[in-house]
Amino acid sequence: MTAIIEADELTKTYNDMVAVSHIRFSVKKGEIFGFLGPNGAGKTTTMRMIECVSPRTSGTLRVFGMDPEVNPAGIKQRIGVVPQETNLDPDFTCAGNLLVYARYFDIPSAEAQIRVKNLLEFVALTEKRDTAIDKLSGGMKRRLILARALINNPDLLILDEPTIGLDPQARHLIWERLRLLRAQGNTILMTTHYLDEAARLCDRLVIMDHGTFLVEGAPADLVREQVGSEIIEMDNTPEVIACLDELGVTFEVAGDQVQVATDASSRELAKILLDRCKTSRVSTRPATLEDVFLKLTGRTLRE
Repeated sequence: MTAIIEADELTKTYNDMVAVSHIRFSVKKGEIFGFLGPNGAGKTTTMRMIECVSPRTSGTLRVFGMDPEVNPAGIKQRIGVVPQETNLDPDFTCAGNLLVYARYFDIPSAEAQIRVKNLLEFVALTEKRDTAIDKLSGGMKRRLILARALINNPDLLILDEPTIGLDPQARHLIWERLRLLRAQGNTILMTTHYLDEAARLCDRLVIMDHGTFLVEGAPADLVREQVGSEIIEMDNTPEVIACLDELGVTFEVAGDQVQVATDASSRELAKILLDRCKTSRVSTRPATLEDVFLKLTGRTLRE
C-alpha cells in the first residue's frame, strides 16, 4: 500500500529543548492515523513539520514523496488542515468563508460555487449558507472548518482535535463524515485527547510522550497487548492493598480505586478478590485505550 507520509529519525529541537526525538513512522494511503499523547508530548510539533510550517532539525520526512523543505507549495496544494482553534473569518458568511478560501487554490469561481454547495451539504450546513459566523454554534463552526479544509479536494486531511468542545450529536456527525471520507479513499492524520474517538476512528495510532513514540498499532491490539481484556476495580483501602500484595496480584492505584488488569476469567478472579480482600465492592469492565494511555504516560496532570 502506498505511503503518503514517511518519516525516519525525524527530530525537532528548540535551542536545548528536544520536542521530537528520532521518531519513525509511515502513514498509508486510505487510513486514519492518530497521534495521542499528553500536552507537550510532541504531537503538534510533528504535525507542523508535516504541514510545512516548521522545519525539521534532522532526519528525513517525505509527504507524497516530497520534502517539505524543498517543495512546500506542492505539498500544501494537496493537504487540508483543521486546526484546533476556530479561525473562521467573522466578516463573511458560511459560504463566503469557503469561497474566499477557494481563491488560495486558484479554483475557478464556477467550480468553487459547486464545491461550496456540495461541502455545505456534506457537513449539514446548507440552511446556514448565508448565516454570519457569530450566529453559528460551536458544532456548526467545527463542521464549517472541516468543509473549508476539503475545498481543494485534498489527498491528505490533517485534523488537530477535530471535535474539541462539541456535544455528542455534533461529535458523532463529524465521526460519520470522517469515516465516509476514509471510505472514499482519503487519508486522514489526526490528534485527539478523546480516547474513545481515537479507538473508534483510527486504523492505527501512536502514543507519544517527551517527543518519542511509546507504542504503535491498531487500537484494539494495543489494548490487548498492554492491559489485557478486562479491568477489575476495587476500593483503595489499606486492607485491599495488603490483600493484593499477599495474593501476588499486580495492581495500579488510580485515586480512590485499585485496578487489576486481567486476561484470565475476570469473573472468577473478582469473586476470589471479593472473598479474600475484605471489600464490599468489586466491579469489572472492559479494558479501553484510556487504560493504555494512562499506563504508559502516567496520571499526573500536564499543563
